[in-house]
Amino acid sequence: MNQKENIAVGLDIGTTKIVTMIGKKNEYGKLEILGVGKAKSLGVSRGVVNNITQTIQSIQQAVLEAEENSGYKINDVVVGIAGQHIRSIQHTDYLIRSNPEEVIGEKDIQLLIDQVSKLAMLPGEEIIHVLPQEFKIDGQSDIKEPIGMYGGRLEASFHVVVGQASSIRNIGRCVQSSGIELSGLTLEPLASADAVLSQEEKEAGVALIDIGGGTTDLAIFKDGIIRHTAVIPFGGNVITEDIKEGCSIIEKQAELLKVKFGSAWPGENKDNEIVSIPGVRGRDPKEISLKNLSKIIHARVVEIIEQVFAEIKAYGHENPRKKLIAGIVLTGGGSQLKHIKQLVEYITGIDTRLGYPNEHLAGNSSEEISSPMYATAVGLVMNSVANNTQSAYKIELQVPQPVAQPVYQQPVTPQPVQIFDEPAIPQEPVVQETPKAQVNEPITTESTIRRSFFDRYVDKIKDFLDNVE
Repeated sequence: MNQKENIAVGLDIGTTKIVTMIGKKNEYGKLEILGVGKAKSLGVSRGVVNNITQTIQSIQQAVLEAEENSGYKINDVVVGIAGQHIRSIQHTDYLIRSNPEEVIGEKDIQLLIDQVSKLAMLPGEEIIHVLPQEFKIDGQSDIKEPIGMYGGRLEASFHVVVGQASSIRNIGRCVQSSGIELSGLTLEPLASADAVLSQEEKEAGVALIDIGGGTTDLAIFKDGIIRHTAVIPFGGNVITEDIKEGCSIIEKQAELLKVKFGSAWPGENKDNEIVSIPGVRGRDPKEISLKNLSKIIHARVVEIIEQVFAEIKAYGHENPRKKLIAGIVLTGGGSQLKHIKQLVEYITGIDTRLGYPNEHLAGNSSEEISSPMYATAVGLVMNSVANNTQSAYKIELQVPQPVAQPVYQQPVTPQPVQIFDEPAIPQEPVVQETPKAQVNEPITTESTIRRSFFDRYVDKIKDFLDNVE
C-alpha cells in the first residue's frame, strides 16, 4: 500500500530566505505538508545567485531541517526561478499538417512547441517556458483544446518566458552541489499563482502580485490562460534599506520596525507616536516617529506598485479594470505589510484581496505554512506533485539491530538465576518489522508520461552541468 508514495519537494531560493517543503496529496486531494526547512538566504540578490558557496550552504541547511522535521530523505526538488533577467514575449506560430484528415494529437502540439523553442533569442538568453494560449485551426479561432479536431493548418499564440542562461545554470549548480537532483524549474509567479488563485479567478481575469524580499513578481490570467508575466527588481528588502538609511539604524532593527510597526498608509499614525530603539554597543537609544516611518515605507511601496501597475496597463491597455474582473491578489511576505491592500486599491482602482495558500492545504496545516510568505513554496510542491514522482524516501532507523545481538548472548552465563530475567531482551529483535514494510520502497516511476519541452529543458541543464564537471 505504501510502496509508491508520491512525495513531492519544492525548493524556493529567495532573496531573504530559502525554503524546502516536503508534502504529499492526501485522500481528499489536499496537500499535506510533511516537513518544512528554512534558512537565511545569504548568496542571493534580487532573485539571482551572486554567491554560489553561501547559497549551497543555505540550501543544505534548509534541506537538512526539512528532512529532520519530516523523517524523509530528499532525492530531488522542483526549484523556483525569478530575477530581473526574466522577461516574457508573445509569439504566434503555425504548422501545415501533411494529412488534414488525420485527427490532431499531442505530437502535433509538441511539434509546434518545439518549433517555438527554437526561436532566436538575445545572446546569453534561453527560453524557459513555452506556454500555449489559444489555437486556430484552418482560420477558426478561439480554440482552447485542439486535440481531437481535424485540420491542415494548426496555429497557436504562445506566452514565451525567457531568462539568462548563466543565472539559470547557477541555480542548477547550487542544487546539484547541495547533494540533490533537479527535477524541474518553475517560474516563481506561476508557482505562487497555483497556490493562491482559484480556477474561477483565472477564468474571470486576475493579476497576482507576489511581493518577495528581492523581487516583486506579476502574473496575469484571463480565460484560464496565462497572459503576462513580469519580474520587478524591487521587494521588501528595499523598504528595509530605506528605513535603515532614513532612520540611521542597523538593518536588523529596520526589519523589525517594518514588521512590527510598519504601515503603507502614512495618515494612520499620529505625530506623537514614537518608538524607542536601543543604541548600538551602549550608545543612547534612538527615538523614531511612527508617522515618519510610515512615510518612508509609503514612498517606496507606491514606487513598487506603480511599476507593477504600468505592467498591468501594458497588458490591459487603457482600462485593465474591465479585463481583470477578479481584481488583484497580493501574496508573498511583503503583502503582510499593514494597509498595503488599501494602498494598492487606491493606486490602481482595482479590487484587491490577500492571497493565502490554505485553499490547497490539508486542514491540519500550521498557520505559518498557510501564510502568504510560503505561497511560492506551496506552489512548487504542487508542481512537484504533478510530476507524479517520489522525490523523497522514508528514512530507515536501523540503529536498534546491532545493539540487540550482543545482548542475546547473555543467557550463556553459568548462572541459572539470571535466565529468568532475560526473556524481556530477546523481544528486541522484533524491531526488524519496520524495515520489512519499507524495503521495497525505492521504486522508479513509469516514464510513460509525455515529456514536455520543459522536462527536456531541465535535462539540458543537467547535461550541461555534467559536461562542466
